[in-house]
Amino acid sequence: MFIIAGLGNPGPDYEKTRHNIGFITANALAEDCGTKVDYLKFGALTVQVVIGGEKCLIMKPQTYMNNSGEAVGRAARFYKVPPENVIIISDDVSLKPGLLRIRRQGSAGGHNGLKSIIAHLGSENFPRIKIGVGDRDNPEIDLADHVLGKFLKEDISLMNEAIKSAVEATKLIIEGQIDEAMNKYN
Repeated sequence: MFIIAGLGNPGPDYEKTRHNIGFITANALAEDCGTKVDYLKFGALTVQVVIGGEKCLIMKPQTYMNNSGEAVGRAARFYKVPPENVIIISDDVSLKPGLLRIRRQGSAGGHNGLKSIIAHLGSENFPRIKIGVGDRDNPEIDLADHVLGKFLKEDISLMNEAIKSAVEATKLIIEGQIDEAMNKYN
């Protein structure tokens, strides 16, 4: 079994913000499977699907970004899913808008959502798909304000393509082809 967790913040105020690209991608993956992420379980909106012959739980933690690991950890313990089968989709300010970086494992890299997941899984050994949302044009702008801001009009088409690529990359990872996903989308 796999857990695919798209990270973000709950509520309408955060819906189309840079920080919620994980939620947006989780919704796109569920839609690709003909369903919606709308069942509340483990402190997350969830849906069970089958991708590439594997049972998968798509989830959007409702614990706010910095506590994402609470929901992911609960689900992983309940289903006895090892960290290697937990795929995290999140934003990355160090990447230009629309670029992807897929990793087999790694540190939190300053991302509080990833930091929480590492703490609750007790491991850094989980694949992640980071979607570039770009950094601030002006370093005096607060980083939190930047990631909680909406995408610029000129970035929307790039982000839509990135979401499609992240959905396809997720499928490849589930099918055991993470190297191909990295080669194709990094």
